[in-house]
Amino acid sequence: MSLPWVQHLILAPVLVPLLCGALLILINERRHERKFFINLVSTVSLLVISLVLLYLSDSEYWPDGIGVYLSANWAAPFGIVLLVDRLTAVMMLLTSVLAIASLVFSMSRWSRIGVHFHSLFQFLLMGINGAFLTNDLFNLFVFFEVMLAASYGLVLHGYNTRRIRAGMQYIVVNLLASFFFLIGVALIYATTGTLNMTDLAARLDLLAAEDLVLLKIGVVILALAFLTKSAMWPLGFWLPTTYSAASPPVAAMMVLMTKIGVYVLLRLWLLLFSDGPAAGFGFDLLLWGGLATLAFGTIGLLASQEPGRMAGYAAVISSGTLLAAVGYGQPELINIALFYMISSTLAVAAFLLLIELVERIRTPGAAMLALTMEAFAVDDKPDEPVGVPIPGALAFLGLAFAGCALVITGLPPLSGFVAKFGLMHTLLNPQGMSTSMVTWLMLTLIVLSGLAGIISLMRFGVRTFWATKHTTAPHLQRSEVAPITALLLLCVLLTAQAGPTVAYLERSAEPLHQPGLYIERIESAPVITQEPLGERT
Repeated sequence: MSLPWVQHLILAPVLVPLLCGALLILINERRHERKFFINLVSTVSLLVISLVLLYLSDSEYWPDGIGVYLSANWAAPFGIVLLVDRLTAVMMLLTSVLAIASLVFSMSRWSRIGVHFHSLFQFLLMGINGAFLTNDLFNLFVFFEVMLAASYGLVLHGYNTRRIRAGMQYIVVNLLASFFFLIGVALIYATTGTLNMTDLAARLDLLAAEDLVLLKIGVVILALAFLTKSAMWPLGFWLPTTYSAASPPVAAMMVLMTKIGVYVLLRLWLLLFSDGPAAGFGFDLLLWGGLATLAFGTIGLLASQEPGRMAGYAAVISSGTLLAAVGYGQPELINIALFYMISSTLAVAAFLLLIELVERIRTPGAAMLALTMEAFAVDDKPDEPVGVPIPGALAFLGLAFAGCALVITGLPPLSGFVAKFGLMHTLLNPQGMSTSMVTWLMLTLIVLSGLAGIISLMRFGVRTFWATKHTTAPHLQRSEVAPITALLLLCVLLTAQAGPTVAYLERSAEPLHQPGLYIERIESAPVITQEPLGERT
């Protein structure tokens, strides 16, 4: 009995960036073009692999669309188990898309500043993909640390005083989160004797009452690490500062890293606490924590003047909405929340890349001039006649900014509006539930977060594009324009294909509420036996 070659594709998203990152270390830093080309080939191959895994999962090549890979041919729960389903595949696809956009954007400048950018970038992808694929808590910790270690170097890449200060804060916060991660894992293992997620869910029914209490304590401590990464209030104080200080391509990747914590919590909570003796545990914490995070992000976005901090608070709002959707406990809400996550991640990443280009047309006194004109109601009448042509670079910046603002704030007609309308429609039409005060509070915060985004981004746009009478068109590289354009076009594609996308995400979320499917698939995964030499023909 041999393993089909397709099965090895489950391991490829971890193995490819690991080998590529190691190879790039050996190449001299002076050979920028060669290192960039190898990095790009590896990242594009991850995109292709993700598309293949997405097709295999959705076509149910594996039973129930769940593929299992037993590393080193060890049966679960003793060996390292990798698992891919529809949700895993779409998350790795999103990772590959953002990675290609960030890498291409860094080609002309950021990848040449400092050392080992390309190796760190590949190791970051290895950690992210491993966190999506693993079905074991200890290996989740390993991949989490690989991801964080690479992100430490990337956050400090092209260092300056501001970046070092923000980077040190980021490192300390995440080291503390890793400490909680280890304590939580230790308590869970001491209680159940396993760290395999599906095996852990299967053993819940066998635990005594006092052991179940200890398990809940361990899971809560473990959740602190992921909630810190998800920027839940008050654990997410580090995020706006880090986003605004990091280089644009790194900040764009960090938008996705914030969603990894939500992804793990979604999987772990639905797997352990959907039913059984601990059914419903912790959902209220996620709900109220998500609502508090949503309120915090709304206030922060409204108060922000700097574009990097605006993007950071927009990411906080996105995380808060997702956490509240998970804690709300309505399966139908998960589908549209995942659509919202994809849309907001693409838009915020595009905005973070766009910020550097917009800064090239902002003069130091432009913001102060705009504030003065607002305060004293100065009427700024144009001296030039209507119809003066707009340079192509300025037109691109204005249109790209408008596209990012529409998606982030949830205004029509782009995917942000579809996502927020879907969230509100689902909340107002619950299946088997009544509309409660919590529902109205969540609706109110979603609307207010959009209103805060409109005010903040419109204020920034007016001060940037209309505060000065004469703006020199900046010089833009094709490698800088193309990634932003591609990300915004994907938001347009999401809008046009909203129906099929939401249907796919519904198929992705459905198994999450059926832990028995994952338990059965893991336990029934066969170990490959070697045929004796005498029986081979």
